[in-house]
Amino acid sequence: MDVDLAHLRALSAAVSEGTLEAAARALHVTPSAVSQRLRALEVATGRVLLVRSKPVRVTESGEVLLRLARQVELLADETLAELDAGSGQHQSLPIAVNADSLGTWVLPALAPLSAAPAGAGPCFDLHRDDEAHTAGLLRAGTVVAAITTDPDPVAGCTVTRLGAMRYRPMAAPAFARRWFPEGVTPEALGAAPVVLFDRKDDLQHRYLRQRLPAPAHPPVHHVPSTADFLTAVRLGMGWGMLPELQAHPVQDGDHVLDVDPSGAIDVALYWQQWKLRSPALDRVAQAVIQAARTCLVQ
Repeated sequence: MDVDLAHLRALSAAVSEGTLEAAARALHVTPSAVSQRLRALEVATGRVLLVRSKPVRVTESGEVLLRLARQVELLADETLAELDAGSGQHQSLPIAVNADSLGTWVLPALAPLSAAPAGAGPCFDLHRDDEAHTAGLLRAGTVVAAITTDPDPVAGCTVTRLGAMRYRPMAAPAFARRWFPEGVTPEALGAAPVVLFDRKDDLQHRYLRQRLPAPAHPPVHHVPSTADFLTAVRLGMGWGMLPELQAHPVQDGDHVLDVDPSGAIDVALYWQQWKLRSPALDRVAQAVIQAARTCLVQ
C-alpha cells in the first residue's frame, strides 16, 4: 500500500478543523481537492476513514492512519526546524493532561521548555480531559502523549509510571462543623453536599463507596474548573476530594480541613507517548517524569 503524504495531511486537517471546508482553508486548496484526497486514501487502504458529519468523526481504521499522519507531521516539523532554525517556525506538541495535574504540577514542568532561547522551544497544545479518558485521545491520534491512569500501553506507544496523585476529603471549617459535628458518619456523608468536577469525576463517589454500606445520593454541585472547584470547597458549598498539592492555605483564615485523615485515595498516573524518536517529545517526557518524581507519591 502506497500512502501519499498529501492525502495524510488532508486527513489530519479534516479531523483538526472539523469540516472539509475548514481543512481546505488550512491547506490552501479547494474543498473538492480535500474530498478527493480523502477518497484516494480510503481507496488505497480499502477502509472508510471518516464519517462525513459535522464535525467529521474518525473511524477506528481512520485512527490508525491519523496517528501515522500526526507522526509524519511531527517528524517534518523537527526536520524543518533543524534545517532552518531561524525560520520562525514553531513546532506544536498536542498533549493530553488531566485537570488536576494541569492545575498543579504540569505547567511548572513545561514552562522552562517553552522559554528556550530564540524561540526554539515547542508550542504546547494541551488537551484537558479526565485521567481515565486521556488515553483515548492518544489512541485516536489526537495527541502525541498523555498523562493517564491506563498502565497498558496504547498501540505504538511506550508507558512510564509517574507516581500517584493523593486526594483527601476536604471541607471548609464552617462546613465541617455543620455537617460533620461527630465526624464523617454514614448518616452525615449521605446528607452532606458534595462538589464534583464534572460528570466523569468519580473520586467523591469512590470515597463514598469505601465509607458507606449502601449507595448514597447526596446533593451535588458540578464545578468544572480546577481553581473554581477548590474555591467552591473553600466557600463551603460542599466537601470534595482535593489533591494534596492543592489543599494548602492560600492566606490566613482561608483554608480547608481534612475531614477524614484515613480516607486518602491515591490515583496512579502514567506517561504514554508515541514510539517515535523525537528530540522535542523526549525533552518533554524527561521534564514531566522528573517533575512527577518530585511532586507525586512514589
